[in-house]
Amino acid sequence: MVNLPTINNINCTDKKILVRADFNVEDEDNPRVESIRKLILLLREKAAAKVKVISHTETKYNLASELSAEFPVVEFDMDLRNNPGEKENNLDFARQLADGWDVYINEAFSVSHREHASIVSLPKVIKENGGEVCLGLRFEKEIVSLSRVLNDQKRPLVMVISGIKEDKLPYVESFTKFADKILIGGRLSDYREKAGVEFAEKIIWADLIADKEDITIHSVEKFEEEIKTAGTIVVSGPIGKFEEEGHRQGTKRVFNAVVSNQNAYKVAGGGDTEAAISLLGFGNGFDWISVGGGAMLEFLANRTLPGIKALVE
Repeated sequence: MVNLPTINNINCTDKKILVRADFNVEDEDNPRVESIRKLILLLREKAAAKVKVISHTETKYNLASELSAEFPVVEFDMDLRNNPGEKENNLDFARQLADGWDVYINEAFSVSHREHASIVSLPKVIKENGGEVCLGLRFEKEIVSLSRVLNDQKRPLVMVISGIKEDKLPYVESFTKFADKILIGGRLSDYREKAGVEFAEKIIWADLIADKEDITIHSVEKFEEEIKTAGTIVVSGPIGKFEEEGHRQGTKRVFNAVVSNQNAYKVAGGGDTEAAISLLGFGNGFDWISVGGGAMLEFLANRTLPGIKALVE
């Protein structure tokens, strides 16, 4: 994508900066945390007058408290979703958030597929008030890295769509427009009959073992065969219940096939995917690991996100 507003385009000197982040993490060992650290340090270098970071969380880990000790002059608010106006994309709530701020920075790629007030209405209000809006550092890297799948792909392009969330399946039809093969595993295989997806010649559905917690050896081998000759690979979701050693084989073998393909451009995304990659020690085998699962899929399907549109329209 071109002409996206980035922080390098913004003069932050003596400006009041409002940052939308995603603090919905289990611990500090998460790229979302490091992305906020780097952004705050950059805003300090750019001589911002004031910085506030707003977010939501549904975990017990209090990242705001930890970062407050590290950056005492920065204000942190993790309670966005405690106000119903956030999920309702309420304009009055967005106006409350925008009051007194000169610049809005979206560093929350992982939730920018959601039409929430802090993602969609807030940047629009900031612009209406004469302020500026832009992408954060990590968000910009997400767009650049994922755009390579769409614009600079090496063929064949293979997508591995797996996990337990049925809401991934509506994206598959969009993926058939640019992918050569789509490998569907995990519990998604249970929805084969009602998926209603055309282009069956591009899709390989895995068969599940008896307890449905992993895919069969035959399905693993079919996936491995497609992956080893791929030029571009996208991974969304573990193949089975990888947390249990007895159901880890599918995920381990398929992910190993991905990282063993030294000629392919390889990206992955989503919390469970990242957890499986970390557990198996495959982190260095991917060119890019996205912080957002749903956001990654929506961006690849639609080439944009509500959070991006709000910045440019």
